[in-house]
Amino acid sequence: MPIDLTYSTEVAALVDRTREFVRTTVLPIEDRHRGDIAAAGGDAIRKDLQQAAKDAGVFAPHVSLEYGGLGLDMSDRAPVFEEAGYSLFGPTALNIAAPDEGNMHLLAHVASPEQRHEFLAPLAAGDVRSAFAMTEPAPGAGSDPAALTTRAERHGGGWRINGRKWFITGADGAAFHIVMARTSGQPGQRGGATMFLVPAGTPGVRVGRHITTLDRSMVGGHCEVDYEDVDVPDSAVLGEVDRGYEYAQVRLGPARMTHVMRWLGAARRAHDVAVEHVAQREGFGGRLGDLGMVQKMVADNEIDIAATRALLTRACWELDAGGAAGDSTSIAKTFAAEAIFRIVDRSVQMCGGLGVSEDLPLARLSREVRPFRVYDGPSEVHRWAIAKRRIGAAKRALQAGDR
Repeated sequence: MPIDLTYSTEVAALVDRTREFVRTTVLPIEDRHRGDIAAAGGDAIRKDLQQAAKDAGVFAPHVSLEYGGLGLDMSDRAPVFEEAGYSLFGPTALNIAAPDEGNMHLLAHVASPEQRHEFLAPLAAGDVRSAFAMTEPAPGAGSDPAALTTRAERHGGGWRINGRKWFITGADGAAFHIVMARTSGQPGQRGGATMFLVPAGTPGVRVGRHITTLDRSMVGGHCEVDYEDVDVPDSAVLGEVDRGYEYAQVRLGPARMTHVMRWLGAARRAHDVAVEHVAQREGFGGRLGDLGMVQKMVADNEIDIAATRALLTRACWELDAGGAAGDSTSIAKTFAAEAIFRIVDRSVQMCGGLGVSEDLPLARLSREVRPFRVYDGPSEVHRWAIAKRRIGAAKRALQAGDR
């Protein structure tokens, strides 16, 4: 079967426009504020950048035409998101940053028409931001979502939610939260979770402190959030009761791949900076780029970039074909998270003292990409899941042979 890895003329043109927009409009703002979105103005700069992206015709490439986007599938998003990610502020400008991008995908696939009108439409337009409230302090849900302790119980014709969340990205200033709460079973059991759409102004919703983390580029921070006797109607249920874990997979697979796309763009910028540096820096009787050890680092970066793109392409193809893509997304995410860090780390090393300074963007890029090995599932959890599925398949094959 022939394999065509080219993009349509329309997508190629969008990639070019995105590259031009990010490098001329977005990068100077990122550099001026050293990658700190709060220092740049938070929501105010987000709105300015998103208006500029609309004017440039690159806004919301992932959103359906119905909601004002460009309607790209997963495969066509990859090069566009990568170009956006070349700047840490690029995803925010295009309205493709986490958690909003993943929440848009989830709402488009699971929400009722009424919910899409109330929540998806303003989110897709950039009028509001959102949060996805899943992670809890110990002993609650973290890498193990089955440990979910936040609970929603029937109350007064609707539901009452109680629980505590933390590391909730974008919670400060979000217009609504998608809250994962247990509606049946006990912590440790896989089933029994439900998603609820909770406006941020609902009584009992309290956004607490910003948890200080390595990264600085996400609007609204990573926050602690308390839900105390939060009453919501039945219409707040996203999808169906007790199917929250199932819906989480609708969101997480594609969201992991869009993370890969965005961070790959950041890694490419680090690599470009380092290659430019070693191509001109004199030392040890010649240019650094003529030294074998430096050339090895450049080559290894090129290999990691190419391999990440290849795994991403495969996973996106499976997702576009309607597959669960559990293995391919876990493999791509795990490899990419580690490869992207290697690329940036080598780039820092090639630039020596400049690499760890604020004179170049490499130090902040290193700071930003390191959490990706934890976000959306630590590498160790993905490796466990990959191995579990493979060994399970082997056991089933052996059992079938015994019969």
